[in-house]
Amino acid sequence: MASQDIKHRTRDEQEPNVGDMNNSSSRVKRQKKTSMARRGIRSLAIAVALPLSLTLLNITLFGSSQSYHALRKPFWFPPLWALHMTCLASSFIMGLSAWLVWAEGGFHREPMAGALFLSQLALSLAWDPVVFTVGASRVGLVVCLALFGVLAGCSRMFRKVNPIAGDLVKLSLAWAAFLALVNLKLVYL
Repeated sequence: MASQDIKHRTRDEQEPNVGDMNNSSSRVKRQKKTSMARRGIRSLAIAVALPLSLTLLNITLFGSSQSYHALRKPFWFPPLWALHMTCLASSFIMGLSAWLVWAEGGFHREPMAGALFLSQLALSLAWDPVVFTVGASRVGLVVCLALFGVLAGCSRMFRKVNPIAGDLVKLSLAWAAFLALVNLKLVYL
């Protein structure tokens, strides 16, 4: 019975010693790391969601084209839904690569990288309305070629800051090249 009456000290009631101070500092470090990880996840979500949302809005407003469906297209022409899905994938990749550059402070060290990213976003958003709503395939081709050039510069600038980000941009660069071929064929149909 006497052993049951003995009050056991809890961890909070024990007197601090050197080991506890080390535990306290490691707990503070762990909390800081957790806080930084949460901010990183939040910033990643914003960096990816913003271009994706803009592209989705662009597709919703301007991406439906009866003229594209009515065209006699070669076998290698993608269906309209595939064009849109690949545009969304390209936006995701570009948002991710921009976040990788931003996370390493690259937009402060290389301000041109931010300008190139915003330029590629504007050009990629301009292509749908120009080609599908206005029907200006020649202007769309110019937009595609400009997009290709901006993406090439973006890849080079991103590579200086983060090699993985530079390589990710190459996927969007390949998509822009294919889109330019599709657009070139649209000009001559």
